[in-house]
Amino acid sequence: MSAYYPTMGLEVHAELLTKSKVFCTCSAEFGGEPNSRCCPVCSGLPGTLPVLNQRAVEYIIKAGYVMNCDISRFTKWDRKNYFYPDLPKAYQISQMPRPVCLSGHVDINVGGEQKTIRINRIHLEEDAGKLVHDDVNRISLADYNRCGIPLIEIVTEPDFHSADEVIAFMEKIRLLLQYAGICDCKMEQGSIRCDVNISIAPKGSTELGTRTELKNLNSLKAIAKAIEVEIERQEELLDNGERVIQQTRRFNEALGETTAMRSKEDAHDYRYFPDPDIPPIVFTEEELEAIRQSIPELPEQRVARYVEQYSIKKPDADLIVSDKKICDFFDEAIKEYDNPKAIANYITGELLRRKNLGEVDMDDLKFTGKEFAQLVELLQTDKVSQSNAKVILAEMIQNGGTPKSIADAGDLWIKEDSDLLAKTVDEIIANNPKAAEQYRNGDQKVFGFFMGQANKALKGLASPKAIQEYIKKKLSE
Repeated sequence: MSAYYPTMGLEVHAELLTKSKVFCTCSAEFGGEPNSRCCPVCSGLPGTLPVLNQRAVEYIIKAGYVMNCDISRFTKWDRKNYFYPDLPKAYQISQMPRPVCLSGHVDINVGGEQKTIRINRIHLEEDAGKLVHDDVNRISLADYNRCGIPLIEIVTEPDFHSADEVIAFMEKIRLLLQYAGICDCKMEQGSIRCDVNISIAPKGSTELGTRTELKNLNSLKAIAKAIEVEIERQEELLDNGERVIQQTRRFNEALGETTAMRSKEDAHDYRYFPDPDIPPIVFTEEELEAIRQSIPELPEQRVARYVEQYSIKKPDADLIVSDKKICDFFDEAIKEYDNPKAIANYITGELLRRKNLGEVDMDDLKFTGKEFAQLVELLQTDKVSQSNAKVILAEMIQNGGTPKSIADAGDLWIKEDSDLLAKTVDEIIANNPKAAEQYRNGDQKVFGFFMGQANKALKGLASPKAIQEYIKKKLSE
């Protein structure tokens, strides 16, 4: 049991899903050849003038609404001055005293308990470039493709006291931003990343300890491990009578350790001043209301609709909604086949099982929600058996195609052979007299044994419904 109590605050950076950058018309799409998506504006050449991307402003307002923030009616942009090789202008256009969003909150669930995390502010700024380090030749190269991509920074209050709380918050933020349509939240591409400020203090202390900042964590696994490692490092320092130095640190995931990047004073002298090239914005109530009304249905609203309207179990609804691509896939499927519970069951029971095994990539599906619904309908209407439905789904995953065409090609349809059904079931019951007697004496669980044996023997030559009815008839004789 640790003698210390950790306290953490987050700075979450999320790139907005605009087509162009925040102050120029260069593409904001991820990737590309190094320095192929740059222009004089985002490269910071002298004499260039930025022009603010209106869609980026709309998106940060949406972010503020989904995180229950107060939206400023007046906002402006500032120059944050510092030198770093991936920042070609030697200043970043950001917001300091008048951000777009203030005083919000997000509710998270940790271990079955709800907790409210306060949002201090959300502001809009331009992203920096990226340094590519060549350890062999001992050089670093700058790629400015990312420079100027619109970025929101979500700054929380120090309301976290465990890695589990931080992970729950990051998962909730990812869902909110994805469902609002303002960030794809692909952590592997750096479109959402996190800085964690950590301090520890003796339990019962009324004062916070000296904090360190872990920079640019871009996976949930890395965030959890980095927090654990840094807390252990600070505990060891204090146990040895040493002090924690306020500094910025990076996490080396391969080595499982944090290392110092630079010391950090209490106050930076970034020499903020209003950007002279970008005029302030005054929002009207009509503009803000139009943006608020354009926000799509959010995760909690979808869960409630699935439970109330479709009678889907809440755990299943939560599972579907936890991945927006799965959720959109489900909505597409139920438009084709009006049986939401059956589709939900097959998604959670079969599709997600294959996804967890790495067989299914929702970013590269070879079939649509509509075609998936057609498969579920074939299964529900006894056109194909459970085993053959799995064969059809595997083929859809591998090569695509409609369920009907795959069933035709593989001769996978159920064929109702009543004579073979009667003969097969009669033999199974005759060969298992003890089980038959158990059922007749009230042991209903034995029925599943007979169903399994019959399904295995008939191999799709009779529907489950026909098998069930015939077994019941014979066992009641």
